[in-house]
Amino acid sequence: MRSPGPIAFQLGSLTVRWYGLLIAAALVIGLCIAVSRADKAGIRRDDVYDFFILMVPSIIVGARLWYVLFEWSYYRFNPREIFMIWHGGLAIHGGIIAAIIAGALFCRARRLSFLKLADVMIPALPLGQAIGRWGNFFNGEAYGRQTTLPWAITVKDPNLGWIHVHPTFLYESLWDLGVFLILLLVIEKKFKKTDGELLFSYFILYSIGRFFIEGLRTDSLMFFGLRTAQLVSLALIAVGIIGLIWLHKSRATASED
Repeated sequence: MRSPGPIAFQLGSLTVRWYGLLIAAALVIGLCIAVSRADKAGIRRDDVYDFFILMVPSIIVGARLWYVLFEWSYYRFNPREIFMIWHGGLAIHGGIIAAIIAGALFCRARRLSFLKLADVMIPALPLGQAIGRWGNFFNGEAYGRQTTLPWAITVKDPNLGWIHVHPTFLYESLWDLGVFLILLLVIEKKFKKTDGELLFSYFILYSIGRFFIEGLRTDSLMFFGLRTAQLVSLALIAVGIIGLIWLHKSRATASED
């Protein structure tokens, strides 16, 4: 399997790229999911729409800034490239952090429960990631080491020519789809007892898969010789576990009172 290229079609001087189409589709589907969940959670749909308007640019800016920060050795000499996100370079961890900050500020301004809103929105995130990861395929990026496995994809290495590599975008897409289904069909239906459990469960589930998949990639962002995504994944797993323990203890304390 080989990427057909990043461009979906052109309309005159307008170039429409697969990455943009996939991200747009992921956002629309994610919004539909969140809105459909709002009534049951006791959150006004207008609040979901308003937060979505704030969240989208926050995710894009956060994801881009994160990538630029850890590739500063390149961007310091090519500052114009910082704004050219169509050339690639969006780091999901930066987007997640930015969305959390935006959500906390939004909920404070609207006097909403952050954990309640997070649980309404969070299942849409891994589904959106599952869709968006295919943009890496069309861009010919975010692939893994060489392999002889039958499901390998073919990419052009500047030194080795055409080679067969792990389709790490596919691995993560499938993992993210699994996280989406587990959050909705298992955790929410059978285990959830308080707001915040989906959020912290997402941190754990997504990060476990990302940690191992990142180990196969050849283009990871690095921090002092370590893979940044793996470090952040470990941190998010710890936050998720601590968060679930805190929710459990808070619920137990409330029950005693």
